[in-house]
Amino acid sequence: MDYNNLASQILKLVGGEKNVLSVVHCATRLRFKLRDKKKANKIELEKTNGVLSIVESGGQFQVVIGSDVSDVYKELMKIASFGVKSDSEDVVTEKESVSSKIFGVISGSFSPLIPALAGSGMLKALLTVLTMTGLLSVHSGTYSILSAAANAIFYFLPIFLGITCAIKLEANAYVGGIIGAALLEPNITALLLVGKTTSFIGIPVVLMNYSSTVFPIFIAVSIFAVFERLLKKIIHKDVQMFLVPMISMMVMVPLTVIAFGPFGVYAGNAIGAGVTFLSGKSGILTGAVMGAAWTFLTVLGLHWGLVPIILANIASGGDPIIAMAAAAVFAQMGLAFGVFVKTKDKKLKTLAGSTLLPGLLSGVTEPIVYGLLLRYKRTIPYVAVAGAVGGAISGILGVQEKVFAFPSALSTPAFSPMSMYAIAMAVPFIIVALLTIIFGYESKDKRIKAKDELNNGDESLLLKKEVIVSPLTGEVKSLSSVNDPVFSAGTMGKGIAIEPTIGEVVSPVNGIVKAIFPTKHAIGIMSDEGVEILIHIGINTVQLEGKYFTQIAKQEDRVKQGDILVKFDIDKIKEAGYEVITPIIITNTGNYSDVLASNIKQIKKGETLLTIV
Repeated sequence: MDYNNLASQILKLVGGEKNVLSVVHCATRLRFKLRDKKKANKIELEKTNGVLSIVESGGQFQVVIGSDVSDVYKELMKIASFGVKSDSEDVVTEKESVSSKIFGVISGSFSPLIPALAGSGMLKALLTVLTMTGLLSVHSGTYSILSAAANAIFYFLPIFLGITCAIKLEANAYVGGIIGAALLEPNITALLLVGKTTSFIGIPVVLMNYSSTVFPIFIAVSIFAVFERLLKKIIHKDVQMFLVPMISMMVMVPLTVIAFGPFGVYAGNAIGAGVTFLSGKSGILTGAVMGAAWTFLTVLGLHWGLVPIILANIASGGDPIIAMAAAAVFAQMGLAFGVFVKTKDKKLKTLAGSTLLPGLLSGVTEPIVYGLLLRYKRTIPYVAVAGAVGGAISGILGVQEKVFAFPSALSTPAFSPMSMYAIAMAVPFIIVALLTIIFGYESKDKRIKAKDELNNGDESLLLKKEVIVSPLTGEVKSLSSVNDPVFSAGTMGKGIAIEPTIGEVVSPVNGIVKAIFPTKHAIGIMSDEGVEILIHIGINTVQLEGKYFTQIAKQEDRVKQGDILVKFDIDKIKEAGYEVITPIIITNTGNYSDVLASNIKQIKKGETLLTIV
């Protein structure tokens, strides 16, 4: 994959460098904060080779890449610098709900830590296996050193979250880290050795163990971000460098240990106790709900709201939430395996196999969700039902995660009891795999219906045709000759290509103009009979940003066959280094029995090009 080219394409399609406020990446996706989301070309992005899907959640415009996301991110940072706004620019703000803002902060704070959390969790799981098998003694120096490496991020989590949360809230990251570090500093932790309370200028302070906690630092840094902005307004710029951090630490650290810290700990414990209570009352029901819902929470980005609770539960001895939700993860893996076995399409088999492997090894299943599950919506009930079954089994058997790790085959030692966890995860995997293999992953379409009716003797339905005339004058070529895998492989649908000799596109049908892209290089039309046609002028011509194109028709215009839609300058486009070969694609190919191309080599606009059966 050409990461530089993919990064360049993504940058252009999200509205260019000036439209990007910031961008970070997690395990599978680029998370953009855009000035104006309307400038992002979502439709064209989803068609880009290398992009699995687009998600808008938590105030972010998320481009799902898969396991190559870090490489694309590196190239993106090489070709652009984000976050600088000129005085003449206006940011188009959208009103976000409070819940959306909260999830956005949680997601943005945890995303940079995912690799460290996942790696540490897997190391903990490995140490569990080594000690269980007697290969390593818990009293050895080797164990102590590796255990320190595995435990570090969890013990010092308030420090790391203090930094990432402050960055997300656009406050001083290192002061945020200091607030977290102060909670773990020996002068405070030593007080726990002599009692449960102390005082600060006469105010009583309830002492807590803040290692591995999440809620206190989120509350403290959120207040700090507001406080810092206030200080910068009232303190002269010449002394802000030292005075703002100093006052922030003097105020925020005492407030945290007096109020925010204990409240956060109690709130986290209460939520965790609530989940444990529900699980104890009805493990089947709680597990079924979590197993069925986790996939959809992940798609919406809402699963991040449960991560602090999960970590708090683990710090208290064990978490049942992720043990139940893991059933959905294994159900997704079962889908990838089922598609891999079922499909005869080499490209789809490769996609299924390449998404299954990281799922089994690391628990990262977003490529399965966006590459397979949402693409083949018939499988959504498979995953939901199987996730509910596996979650219910996990709930009734009382499975808990003892150390934080993404659910995967390799992280099984992180759960207890392991044998029960293995059973609870095998069931949804097998259910979805079998359902996919037996009943398929594609919805029944008109082609299947037509075939059945033909077998019953009704051949007239197969004789219904729609003729698509040529929108261009030029040389007819096969799609396989187009220098773009999205078109040449037929991913977008069946069709034909034309090397134009006249820079004028006319409507190939009577119908409605459903889309004309802002860059004017692509037109989408729906015929009166429901055929969806994409005319894509040139390859990568989106990068011309509309230069050398003249739009005639408008979106939602009713057009007749032969009406001019767009004009373009062939010579100028070629001089700019772009091919003008134009794919004409039937994007809803699956709704028809066949798409038949004309045998003409040279064609004029208005002549028969395609016949839809």
